[in-house]
Amino acid sequence: MLERVARLAIIATLLWLPSAWAEITIKSARIWPAQDYTRITLESKQAIRYKLFTIKNPERLVIDLDDVAINVALNEMVSKIGNDDPYIKSVRVGRFKPGVVRLVLDLKAEVKPQLFSLKPVGEYGHRLVLDVYPLVAIDPLMALAQQSENKLAASSTPPALPLADSPPMVLKPSVELPPLPPQKTVEKTQPELSTRILIVAIDAGHGGEDPGARGHRGTHEKQVTLSIARKLKAQIDEVPGMRGILVRDGDYFIPLGGRVEKARKANADLFVSIHADAFVKPHARGSSVFALSERGATSASARWLAKKENEADLIGGVNLAIKDPYLARTLLDLSQTATINDSLKLAKHVLKEVGRINDLHRGHVEQAGFAVLKSPDIPSILVETAFISNPDEEKRLQDEAYQEEMARAILGGIKRYFAANPALSKQKVAQND
Repeated sequence: MLERVARLAIIATLLWLPSAWAEITIKSARIWPAQDYTRITLESKQAIRYKLFTIKNPERLVIDLDDVAINVALNEMVSKIGNDDPYIKSVRVGRFKPGVVRLVLDLKAEVKPQLFSLKPVGEYGHRLVLDVYPLVAIDPLMALAQQSENKLAASSTPPALPLADSPPMVLKPSVELPPLPPQKTVEKTQPELSTRILIVAIDAGHGGEDPGARGHRGTHEKQVTLSIARKLKAQIDEVPGMRGILVRDGDYFIPLGGRVEKARKANADLFVSIHADAFVKPHARGSSVFALSERGATSASARWLAKKENEADLIGGVNLAIKDPYLARTLLDLSQTATINDSLKLAKHVLKEVGRINDLHRGHVEQAGFAVLKSPDIPSILVETAFISNPDEEKRLQDEAYQEEMARAILGGIKRYFAANPALSKQKVAQND
């Protein structure tokens, strides 16, 4: 009798154990494949204890998760790995031993993994994030050169022969892109744009885990910004002597400092960040153009917007163990002042052109401490194309024709800037390796 009572007492105790001892449920498993890197995110209500190690021949990543339940969300990871993933071939999920679930990632090549946890923020709970990077990061200049070679190869007609005293205009995978041949005709009203290829880094705001602002119709800012960015690149590439590079060319997240770094590695002459604004009141409308400020924001709304945009790293998910030299950089650098002055010139030209196709939220360029604009040597602007929180403007942002118009307006401002400020040479600040 006493033994039976003791057994019942033990059972009752187990039933009343705190929920912390129960298995952790994976709420969502998300996968964001991209050429830059592939990210896998496991979201749960509680933090997950984990261990990561690699196995050779063949290449595999193994993640052991403590006290995690195998459920539908976890099992669905297997079908979410596509054939087009650059780094991951497949995923296997199973119970390794009591209390431990094992994930095995079969890889296509050797990689550099980063596994880290994120605390709850915004709409997200606890997140365990795996970033799978290539051993050698993709060089933006090499990618640009490859795009040009592919374009030439796809052309049905051979390129025109260069003048006898000028080199052929062919992009090669080198640190410096080749000079342009002399133009046969030059508009008398504008000075010659440049003696070399001009590179514009186009940054589609947000992406991946960070959707950005949402419109009433369900439009995500990250989708609008990428669409406009791609259109802007296509238009820039049609201009002789200019090339556009996309900082983000897919639905994945890039940290703010990583966007700056990518533009600098590409030797970009300009940096244009594309966004679609949101405000707490739906009647707010109009386009805006921003530059960096050394002395604080020019308005309360600019300060609020910069704070919101700078929180993208928290939403998107950044490995805090990796220090970012660009965001930590002081603005007391002499080169920064000159760069901001050039940024303001660019911003004024773009604002004027954008004002031809949409109302302006304010009639002048604004400034604030946007982290993504902190390149010490590249004139950088942030364009808020319209208020996605305004139902009428959200509808326009969804329209392909408006996106084309917006891209063409931004390009018009860029061309006016280059015409007034020829980039004959490019001084560079030493980059941190």
